[in-house]
Amino acid sequence: MRWTRLSPRSTDLAVLLALVLARLVLHLLANGQYGFHRDELAVLDDARQLAWGFVAYPPLTPFLGHVELALFGTSLTGFRFFAAVAQCLAMLLAGLIARELGGRRGAQVIAALATASMPFSLLAASQFMYVGFDLLWWVLLAWMVLRLVNSGNSRWWLAIGAAVGLGMLTRYTMLFCVAGLVAGVLATPLRRQLTSGWPWAGVVLSLLLFLPNLLWQINHDFVYLDFVRHIHARDIAIGRTDGFFVQQLFANASVFTLPLWLGGLGFVIFAKDMARYRILAWLYLVPLALFALAQGRGYYMAPAYPMLLAAGAVALERWHARLHQQPARALRLGSWIVLAVAGISSAAIGLPLAPVNSVGWRISRAAHDNFAEQIGWPDLVDQVATIYRALPEGERARTGILASNYGEAGAIDVYGPTLGLPRAISGVNSYWYRGYGNPPPSVLIVLGANPDAIRRAPADCTPVGRIGNRFGVENEETRNHPQIFVCRHLRVPWPAFWPKLRSFG
Repeated sequence: MRWTRLSPRSTDLAVLLALVLARLVLHLLANGQYGFHRDELAVLDDARQLAWGFVAYPPLTPFLGHVELALFGTSLTGFRFFAAVAQCLAMLLAGLIARELGGRRGAQVIAALATASMPFSLLAASQFMYVGFDLLWWVLLAWMVLRLVNSGNSRWWLAIGAAVGLGMLTRYTMLFCVAGLVAGVLATPLRRQLTSGWPWAGVVLSLLLFLPNLLWQINHDFVYLDFVRHIHARDIAIGRTDGFFVQQLFANASVFTLPLWLGGLGFVIFAKDMARYRILAWLYLVPLALFALAQGRGYYMAPAYPMLLAAGAVALERWHARLHQQPARALRLGSWIVLAVAGISSAAIGLPLAPVNSVGWRISRAAHDNFAEQIGWPDLVDQVATIYRALPEGERARTGILASNYGEAGAIDVYGPTLGLPRAISGVNSYWYRGYGNPPPSVLIVLGANPDAIRRAPADCTPVGRIGNRFGVENEETRNHPQIFVCRHLRVPWPAFWPKLRSFG
């Protein structure tokens, strides 16, 4: 039997694919922990009622959720499968970006592992949310731009246009990446390509992909602008936008890989032979400036870091090659130690591994609240079911469950049917468009309302329970609005009452 020797490029790709597969297996083993995040519950509900747009986000993520529901049902691991795949692909693309920048296998592996050790990437692979797919499109676009530069093949503009269109169908902040791309094209020799038809064909393709969602926004009075104004004002008021630049040092890429991506940024800006790749600097600096001016949250910049980590890996490889044997060996060992520390520390806070309330849980809880917001949803629905069954039999058919936030509404719709509960109604985001049912309820079980709002309600409301969970974990539900009410005798007709319930969250 004759064996065909793989080319070095094929071997490099095989190594990257092996690392990607190992990471995917890790997520498949870990992602069944805890429960659905409140944001996942909203996407899951939207995935059952597909449209070309939703109040809080464009339609691609709910569509992918719809596919996952068809394939895996409401399995936690299954519902998070595409999220894990997206981050694994971004890891692969980081390695390929390093290759486009001239990096050999070591640089490609470092770029992939550094991307895999990003706390943001680990969290995004552990939860099904649009932010993870947003990261994938940014990294894909960066790789395609480098392929365009290296190949000189203008047809890559079609692929770039497709990436932009898919990005816009995922998250509107893709516009910030596009701003960086435009600035980079105008500031580099790529501007010569604007005289051909291919860049403009890419623009047309991106607009065609985005057009159905644009028409949806037009038909809904650009409701996303109302949504984002409300969310942005809330984030500023509670301090979520504070420390934007400081957060770039640790929140997106690991603090241990800070020298790598900073070195990568300096490398593409100042190295003479990197002049043709300077568009990567524009793809980072322009969105950074725009997000800072718009008072965006720190994690909005996360998609821009894999390309810088890749550039840093190539710079590190070059430095290593210039050193004598002993210093080179020390640098290589130090690099792997730093990567290992980055991966382990990020995994401790970004992967759903630790048992609830363990030391590991408390470590991750100190860094973020994502896992805490995955606790207690089945318990909440059980409590509602107990209240519902305790109502007089004649009232149950006329009872609705009014949720004040999308986590509660999504939980009722996921876990409630097996307990005999009606679907939730809510005024938040896209739930408001779905209405209050026909006939409208005359009795309401109300979740998530604070006592002041209940006192002002045009109905007779009685507290009947408090939200808790079996683990005793404090989260938004147990801390901010734990009481459950039953309300009767609504004194305002539903058509007049419903518009007043509209909210964004």
